[in-house]
Amino acid sequence: MSEDKKDQLITINVDGKDYEVPPGMNLIQAVEKYAQKEIPHYCYHEKLSVAGNCRMCLVEMGTPMRDRATGEPILDDNGVQKIGWMPKPAIACNSNTSPGLHIKTDSPLVKDCRNGIMEFLLVNHPLDCPICDQAGECRLQEFATEYGRGYSRFIEDKNVKPKRTRLGPRVTLDDERCILCSRCIRFSQEIAKDDVLGFVDRGSYSTLSCYPGKELANNYSLNTVDICPVGALTDTDFRFKMRVWFLKQAKSICTESSVGVNTVVWAREGKIYRITPRQNDGVNDTWMSDSGRRLYNLVESEMRLLAAKFKKDVVTTEKAIEKAVDILKGAKFGIVGNTQSSVEEMAGIQSLAKSHGAPVMFVGHIQEGDDLLISKDATPNTRGALLTGLTKALPYRQRDVVGRNLKKGEMKTLVVFNEDLIEAGVDKSLLEQVDIIYVGSQQNATSEMAKVVIPSQVVFEKAGSFVNQNFRLQKFEACIPAPQGVKSDAAIITSLRAGLGDEDASSSLAKIWESLSSDVKEFEDLSYSRIPDEGVQLDGSRFDQLNYIETGSLHYEAQPELAETA
Repeated sequence: MSEDKKDQLITINVDGKDYEVPPGMNLIQAVEKYAQKEIPHYCYHEKLSVAGNCRMCLVEMGTPMRDRATGEPILDDNGVQKIGWMPKPAIACNSNTSPGLHIKTDSPLVKDCRNGIMEFLLVNHPLDCPICDQAGECRLQEFATEYGRGYSRFIEDKNVKPKRTRLGPRVTLDDERCILCSRCIRFSQEIAKDDVLGFVDRGSYSTLSCYPGKELANNYSLNTVDICPVGALTDTDFRFKMRVWFLKQAKSICTESSVGVNTVVWAREGKIYRITPRQNDGVNDTWMSDSGRRLYNLVESEMRLLAAKFKKDVVTTEKAIEKAVDILKGAKFGIVGNTQSSVEEMAGIQSLAKSHGAPVMFVGHIQEGDDLLISKDATPNTRGALLTGLTKALPYRQRDVVGRNLKKGEMKTLVVFNEDLIEAGVDKSLLEQVDIIYVGSQQNATSEMAKVVIPSQVVFEKAGSFVNQNFRLQKFEACIPAPQGVKSDAAIITSLRAGLGDEDASSSLAKIWESLSSDVKEFEDLSYSRIPDEGVQLDGSRFDQLNYIETGSLHYEAQPELAETA
């Protein structure tokens, strides 16, 4: 920590020990980060406004005493300034650090308060932990064990509430489990800007509900499930599917758009069960879209390509690559890249194109963005294509670049990566005049026309990196194994290059990054293993003349509109 930053710190005392912390920091965060202690809480969430309604975070709080008349410190018999303790505990969630602040997080009074709060929360809570989806990641379970009495004094009948209330198409409410923390209400109001949730009735009969005539149907509704501290809000799709302790977690990046939302993919035995957001305050805070959570359906899609083909006949992947090499040898070919490809795959495409003088073309993908985490650019790595030199113009600003090149009649073969040119509007009669080698994970009209089809892995089956719209380099991990015989795009490109005589062909991430770090100035001194979980912010200033596709207003403003590049 620099000396300047140290000068800005203040001293607070937590359970008898002094800690230097930033002034004005939320007390729960400060104690957790600097004192490595937990102040239990339910309603508090660092990305939402403070509600202060669960009272679980009660602590004893005091400040140094001074004489009201003179302002001089009041000292005890040992010459130490006395601490004036508040007569009652205070909530930490609505308190900030200030010079000299003293707090007690484990005093008998604090412990007794927590016992009481837990006892009240459990009065009407159902004893259905064995069948609760939240089991294994439930704060109520954890805090009841750590801070509760360990027994119940309640002998009356519990209030019965609805167990399967449909709040929207993707969220189901178990009302008996709700502890009225209001996190979901505040998220809907403050982040999703869709004020549809509220509490009805009073006392122990209070329940969460949608306003009459409305439902929780916005594209960010499942974030309420993520932030629910108990098992009240559940993902209808994931409900009763799998215990979380059986699932392995892998860090990934959402490919829905160029925002680059950080995610965690949960899988078991080669099957993905859910995708949840991973906190990155520089990109997506702790949120993600509902539509991005369902992208894993591509893995088991009915349109998934699992077998290589040559002239409609099923062959091995190795045989298909061999036939592709035979077609490419001596032929003038072009490459249709895809900005869903990783930086490493684009580096391979760049090497293939450079070695054999092949033009590289892209098709732009535009969607309707929102004001949160979906950009108009519907691919995750457009900026990666710019950095690796595959294109000098953003593909969504070009008009039918593939069709224009095909009309020249110079190319006899097209190598197409994960792109449906028919859907993109390329004239089918032009495609019929060339041999198509299709490399991709999903069957489409272009793959049906291809002479050679080579199946490839989806993003969940491989490792690599993307560059998001703000030129942040982020890596993703392989989450599940690929089907037998299905290779990554990088491995396929390497095999094609090797067959065409390129001696430096390699699909090793380490080898690829050795070249990238020396060839691309923005990647200098970087390697795949050195990319941190939160990513690396690159300098994209040399591309300022381009018209960047904008995201919403969560973090970044749109770039100014400039002249069309085409």
